[in-house]
Amino acid sequence: MLVTIDFDIVEGIDCPLDEDELLSICEVVLSEEGVTRPCYVSLSIVDDEEMREKNLEWRDVDSVTDVISLECERPDDPDLAEDEPCELGDIVLAPDYITRQAAQFGTTPADEMRLLLVHGLLHLLGYDHLDEDEAQDMEAREDELLLLMPTDGTLGRVVITRHREEEPA
Repeated sequence: MLVTIDFDIVEGIDCPLDEDELLSICEVVLSEEGVTRPCYVSLSIVDDEEMREKNLEWRDVDSVTDVISLECERPDDPDLAEDEPCELGDIVLAPDYITRQAAQFGTTPADEMRLLLVHGLLHLLGYDHLDEDEAQDMEAREDELLLLMPTDGTLGRVVITRHREEEPA
């Protein structure tokens, strides 16, 4: 197995994807990105208030958001021994926020969750969207990866990185 996920799902949270699909998405992304080293990912599914607290603590932004990624190690880190697994990092998702955001973008909560998990994983692998060129590269890669997995068909092309606007309407 390419990835081992440590799931932390807050009790009572309705996640639109089950653990098997979340794991499958991670495996597809890592495989397609050429990662051959076993990786560990911590994946937390939280409510809006916990996400707001994490966003304030980690990004100094006092509002809820859809996904936060915190990179630990890169699979190609030369300091890792050849047979040593990579502690890729942490991804935190807020399904209630994601559901509201899905309505804004005309997607289903499941498809929006798929996109944001792919987005979070790409951040852990070094992608970013701080400038327009980076954003276009990241969005194009998201498009390519989402075509490789079953979806509800509501995403279309990823035209705008969701994080350019923090609050869904």
